[in-house]
Amino acid sequence: MTATLPDAVAPAPASAPDTSASPTARQLWTRSRALIAALLVLLSFGVAYAAVNSGQNHDALDPRSPDPWGARALAVLLADQGVTTTVVTTSARAAAAAGPDTTLLVVVPDLLTDRQQSALHKATERSGGRTVLLAPTPASAKTLAPGVTPFAATTVRVHSPDCDLPAAQRAGDATTGGISYTVKKPIEAGADSCYPSGGHPTLLRLPAGNGGDTVVLGSYDLLLNEHLDEQGNASLALQLLGAHPKLVWYLPSLDDISALDGGQQSFLELIPAGWSWALLQLFIAALIAALWRARRLGPVVAEQLPVAVRAAEATEGRARLYRRARARTRAAEALRGATRNRLAPLVGIPPSQADEPDILATAVAARLTDPAIDVRTLLHGAPPPDDAALLRLADDLDALERSIFSTERYANP
Repeated sequence: MTATLPDAVAPAPASAPDTSASPTARQLWTRSRALIAALLVLLSFGVAYAAVNSGQNHDALDPRSPDPWGARALAVLLADQGVTTTVVTTSARAAAAAGPDTTLLVVVPDLLTDRQQSALHKATERSGGRTVLLAPTPASAKTLAPGVTPFAATTVRVHSPDCDLPAAQRAGDATTGGISYTVKKPIEAGADSCYPSGGHPTLLRLPAGNGGDTVVLGSYDLLLNEHLDEQGNASLALQLLGAHPKLVWYLPSLDDISALDGGQQSFLELIPAGWSWALLQLFIAALIAALWRARRLGPVVAEQLPVAVRAAEATEGRARLYRRARARTRAAEALRGATRNRLAPLVGIPPSQADEPDILATAVAARLTDPAIDVRTLLHGAPPPDDAALLRLADDLDALERSIFSTERYANP
């Protein structure tokens, strides 16, 4: 078949401009300013939100806070009954304050390290005073309240006492729940199990040495300003925390150096376990994104070829690509389309109708001397099933073109 590509591509002129230049600083700024603006807006919103809500967590269960999640109302009522409330933020001061005339309230026992829990339990188990633990989970209950096991999370709502504890009997119904607990058999005999939820208590009083006791409360809602005036919450809270003339309100703090367990810790050791998993997921996501972006090609850049490429070389290169991809359907259609475009003007068919099977095939068949040739199948047939059929199709199309060209040349000398 006759080659349809030009014999060569001329070298690029020496004065041709370079179309693959790097982007300028102005172009980079134009492309990225929308993203930078969005990041600045997001950062500003995050800082403003953190500033507005920073006091909520700081004041939660703080006896000095008048906010709904604070406990100032309870501290005022205790003061009216002659109970002195002292706020401490270190486990050392909390342990030192334990005594027979003191109630120690541990607000978030799960924040304490193993070393802090052990030191605090050692100081309180023989102190003769009362220790109140708010919503301990397995992370702290096994050390601060031996024999007590958190059973299940339960709804915080109004429950009935259903026990013989005098404080619970006088308070009546109260807002409890949060976590229910189980007690080992040897300890259960002397314990008071109150306000059950699902058959398990949400308030426990466990006797300790020297006449002291430990109170485990599954929820802290009844201590809050917004719930203190509901049901028997105030009565129960005053009796649990006002049993002694001194109340030490322990709010664990990040400033407590005893949380380092007496040794040096690396930066990675100070990161909570949840953040480690989050960082691992972010790393995997970044790796996947990098692989995804690496597979993408950049924008097409038009460049002048620096050397001449012969038509035969370009044809062979395209043929090798078709063969490697086994694109017989596309190769066959390319051969048939080129043949149709060359035959149409020879038989008087407009180029716009060269792809019409009925028109072109009928006109070509009328000019053939051999009626056995199936023109319609040659020009518009099915794709060849293998490479041998593709070669036969190319030879047949070439023979068809030569036949029509010879006929038209003799008919119009």
